[in-house]
Formats: sequence, structure tokens, C-alpha cells
Amino acid sequence: MNLLKGLALGILSFLLVLSLSVFGVAFLVKQTILNPGFVSSELNKLDVPQLAEEFLSEQIPEEMLTDEVLSDIITDLEPWIQEQVTDGVYTFYEYLTGESESLSVVVSLEPVKESLRDYVSETTLQSIPSTFELNEASLSPQLSANIELVREYIGYFQVGYIFLIGFMLLLIVGIVAIDHQVRSATRRLGTIFLPEGVLLLVGFFIARYFAERQILPLGVIPYLEEWLPQLVSDFVAPLLMLSIGLIIGGVVLLTISFVYKRQA
Repeated sequence: MNLLKGLALGILSFLLVLSLSVFGVAFLVKQTILNPGFVSSELNKLDVPQLAEEFLSEQIPEEMLTDEVLSDIITDLEPWIQEQVTDGVYTFYEYLTGESESLSVVVSLEPVKESLRDYVSETTLQSIPSTFELNEASLSPQLSANIELVREYIGYFQVGYIFLIGFMLLLIVGIVAIDHQVRSATRRLGTIFLPEGVLLLVGFFIARYFAERQILPLGVIPYLEEWLPQLVSDFVAPLLMLSIGLIIGGVVLLTISFVYKRQA
């Protein structure tokens, strides 16, 4: 009986360690790539107003609009630009994650035209569209097919993510039920969570270090040189969060196991 109990606990512990490792990667993806809040936040850290300024400077002759005036206009429009970026990202992610069955991102350009009205001719204003719209009809067949494939994979990921959390909870319940002793069960779980948290913490520092070293020699355009290292740091930040949580959980469980032993 003791042999079977030890074997069962060993198998469950191994599966829990493996599941936690997989969960670390899944948690990172869930909190970054599949998180519209993260994506919109990072895009707003990018100098989107500068990109908008460059776009408008190509559309409007310099004799109509000096760089200084254009810069002032973009500065005034910056809160609006950031709001449109955020709304567009959330709308697009609703489509990607299956919350919406159709893609429709519509941005009214009337605020831009209104800001330009005092500086450019009516003819130039009329050449600027009233809205920008991104929908399925505006996508190429190849891009539309790729997005549909991404939507399918995201659906599988979301189901798998929930299943993984439930599976880990079942493993923990199984370990506690089979061990049937508070001291040894908490110690076993603590010795799983604590090393896993330390490994994820090491992985966090290694990932950030090597990612930043790979970015530096890329020779990207100037304003991306400051943005990309910050993006890398923000991207791996969830690993730091998860590792600290596992380390704290492991320490608490180990402490309980020793305290409970002294009280027994």
C-alpha cells in the first residue's frame, strides 16, 4: 500500500511540475499577446503621434502646412489618437477571440479634418476620407484566411488554458487526498512551488537579458530603439509576477508544514 501511495504521489507531483512549467508559458501568452490591454498600452508607448505626423506630412504639401504647425496639431490630437488606438485594438481582439463574429473597426477622421480646417484648402480636406474602416471586406483573401486560422488557434488555446488550470487544481487535490496528512502534503506542494518559482524567476532574467541584447544590434529606426527594450521588459514581466507568486506560495506551504509539525 505504501509503495502504491508513493508511486501515485510521485506521478501526481511530476505531472504538477510539468503542468506548472507549461502554465508559465501559457500565462505569459495570456497576459501579453492575447491581452488587448497590454497590446494597446504598448502601442500607446510607441510614438504613434509621430507616425501620424509623418503620414499627414506625406499627404499635405509642405507649403500648406509647416512642420511646426503640423506638430502642434498632432500634439492636440494625441489624446484622441491614443483613444482610437485603444478602441481599435479592443475591437480587433473581440473578433480574434470569438466574442464578435465580424470585424469592423471604424475610426472617424473628422477630428483630424477639423484641426486642419484653418490651415489647408477645402479641396485638400475633401481629399482626406471621413472615416477609416477595417473589416473583412478590406482584407486580402490571404490575410483573411490567416486571421481565421489565428482565431481557430486562439480558441484552442483558451480552452486548453482553462483545462490546464482545472487539471492543476485536480492534481493538487489528488496529492492532498492521497497523502492525507497536512504536514507532508504541504511540504510536498511547497517543494514543488518554490523551485518552480525560482526557475521561472531565473527564466525571467535570462529572457530579458538575451532579448535586449538581440534587439540592440538590429539597427531599427531611432524612436523604436527606446521603445523595443521597454516592450521586451513589459512582455516578460508576467513571468516575474508568476514566479514571485509561486515562491511566496512555496514558502508559505513549507512554513505551514514545519509549524504544524512542531504543534503535533
